[in-house]
Amino acid sequence: MIDFEPTEEQTLIVETVREFARGELRPRAREADESAKTPSELLARAHELGLVANGLPEEFGGGGARSAVTGALVAEELAWGDLSLALAVLAPSLLGYAVVDFGTAAQKAALLPESIASASCTGTLAAVEPRFDSDVYRPRTAARRAGSEWALDGAKCLVPWLEGVRHILVLAQAEGALGAFAVPSGAAGLTAKPDAYMGVRALPLAELELRDVRVPLDARLGGERGPDVRALVARGRVGLAALGVGVARAAFEIARDYAKERKAFGVPIATKQAIAFKLADMAIEIDGARLLTWEAAWQLDRGLDATREAALAIHQVRRVALEVADGAVQVFGGHGYVREYLPELFLRNARGFACFEALTLV
Repeated sequence: MIDFEPTEEQTLIVETVREFARGELRPRAREADESAKTPSELLARAHELGLVANGLPEEFGGGGARSAVTGALVAEELAWGDLSLALAVLAPSLLGYAVVDFGTAAQKAALLPESIASASCTGTLAAVEPRFDSDVYRPRTAARRAGSEWALDGAKCLVPWLEGVRHILVLAQAEGALGAFAVPSGAAGLTAKPDAYMGVRALPLAELELRDVRVPLDARLGGERGPDVRALVARGRVGLAALGVGVARAAFEIARDYAKERKAFGVPIATKQAIAFKLADMAIEIDGARLLTWEAAWQLDRGLDATREAALAIHQVRRVALEVADGAVQVFGGHGYVREYLPELFLRNARGFACFEALTLV
C-alpha cells in the first residue's frame, strides 16, 4: 500500500526548505531573472543547508540520507520560490547522484568529495541535443574507442553551466549501447557557448560542441558495464516533475490570492464563476500531477523500475505547469502581462522547464 504521509523528518525538512524558498529564493527571483545571474551568496547559503550533500554517501562527507520522495518534496518547495534558482541550488546533484548510483569505486573517490566540499557546482549533465527530435535514449553524440581512450563527437544544449564546473556527464552512444562519460570542462575539443532562452534565465546554460574530445577509458560511468541510463533518466524525470509541480503551485497560489483581493463591481473576482472554476481546475490538476510524481518517487525508493511512472509524471507536469502558469496570467488580466508581477515570470519559466528532458535531482 502506498502511503504518502510525510515522516517527522520529512516534515521538518520541508518546513526548513519552505522558509529558505520564501526568504531567499522568492525575493531574489525577479532580480536574478532580469540580470540573468545566480547570486553566489544564495548558493553558499544553500550549501550550508546541505540540500544536495545530505543525499550523498557518508564516507565521502555527505549525510547518507537520500530518498527520492524527500528529494521531490524539496524540489517542489525550491521551485515554488523560483525555478531557475532551484535548479542552480540543486545543480551539484546532476553529476553527484549519477556517480553514486552508477559510478565505480574509483569514480566515486575522484568526483564525490569535491562535489560535497565545494559551495560551487563542480559537475553538470549534458543530456539534451540541439535538434527538434532530440531523444535522450537515442543521442547522436557518439563515443568510439581510440586506443586507450574514448573519443567523443556531438553537440549538447540546455547544459547547466554554473561557475566552478569541472566535469560534464555526457550521454552518448558507445559502440551500440548508451553510455555516460565524465568529461573535464577544460578538455581539448570541447567548446561551450552561453545559451539564452525565454525562461529559466537566472540559470546559466550552455551549448556544448564536442570534436574528437578524448577521455580515458575509465571515464565511462560504471566502467565497462556502463550505467543503467533508463534508471538515470527515470530519476531525472522525477526530479524535473517535482520542480514543475512547484512552479504550478506558485502560479496557482499567487493567482488565488490576487483573485481574493481584486474587486470588480464591488466584489472579489474570486466569487465570479469564470475565475472560481478556473482556480478549482488549477488546484485539481496540480494535486493530480503531484501524486503522479510522488508515485514515481516511491517506486524509486523501493528499488523498483519507475520508467513508466516517471514518463507519465513528466508528461503530465509539463502540461499542467504550462496551463496553470497561463491561467495565472489570465486571472491577473492586464497585470499578468506586466513584469512588475510574477505570473509572466512563472509562465516563461514553465515554458523553459518543458525543454529539459532529464536532470538527476533526486
